[in-house]
Amino acid sequence: MLTETLNIHPDVRIAINAGSPVVALESTIIAHGMPYPTNVEVALSVEKIIRDAGVVPATLAVLDGEIRVGLSHDEIDFVGRNQDMRKAVERDLPLVLASKGNAATTAGSSIAIAHAAGIRVFVTGGIGGVGPVAHQDFDISADLLALAQYPILTVCSGTKAFMDIPATLEYLETLRVPVIGYQFDEFPMFYSRGSGSKLEWVAQSASEVAQMLAAQIKLGIERGMLLGVPVPAADELPAAETRSAIDAALARIREQKITGKAVTPFLLSAIKDVTENRSLTSNISLIRNNARVGAEVAIELAKLG
Repeated sequence: MLTETLNIHPDVRIAINAGSPVVALESTIIAHGMPYPTNVEVALSVEKIIRDAGVVPATLAVLDGEIRVGLSHDEIDFVGRNQDMRKAVERDLPLVLASKGNAATTAGSSIAIAHAAGIRVFVTGGIGGVGPVAHQDFDISADLLALAQYPILTVCSGTKAFMDIPATLEYLETLRVPVIGYQFDEFPMFYSRGSGSKLEWVAQSASEVAQMLAAQIKLGIERGMLLGVPVPAADELPAAETRSAIDAALARIREQKITGKAVTPFLLSAIKDVTENRSLTSNISLIRNNARVGAEVAIELAKLG
């Protein structure tokens, strides 16, 4: 079982056993989402935001064939520096473990690991979704299935902005995953606050989110819940600029025929180039803000027991 393969950092284990708040963090954003050393600086700052709130951060990765739940600063630096870090979705975990390899965890594999460790709140920048041409290539992220399978809260700023957001929301409805806006009634568009896709449910506080998740758990519903937190207004890209940058990045991907797991890091890099680094500023801002919100929700959940 996955639970039996975890190497849990002592600080994280103590917090879990005590029922204290813990927030899980993925590592793909470190290995494949940002350039070095910005990636490591951001990862450490996100952990600090969570610690300063009185919550234990647990960054996840596979190192030397072990699933680590909670990394040291040196291990985070290794993930950020290592050019050979794989990008492991959930199906890859047994293969990486068997080969004694190193891999960064995606949102989907992080959700699975967090659930196995007993962590109820997971924070990321953006989840995967239904791809922009899914009607041709059937590209639907495994993140969505993980959301449907594991009963934890995922805090994000929507999908990666180049995904098909309306189709993603429709698919999440099919999977029976509740989607909640945080103090905002539209699903976020990653770099931009709103996507134009309205949400039926909006929570105004971390306490309200915690009560929603607690009610779902009490009902015995073995599914996750998605909280969409918009990027802070001061750091958002106007929606028109985001869409223009996405169109330009998608044109590059078609020209270079990029496919598979390489698509997301390629597009993030291309969008960064097109926006002259403004997208990176938004990305950093939203992940830090998500960490703050996630920590607040974890605290409220711990109060509920």
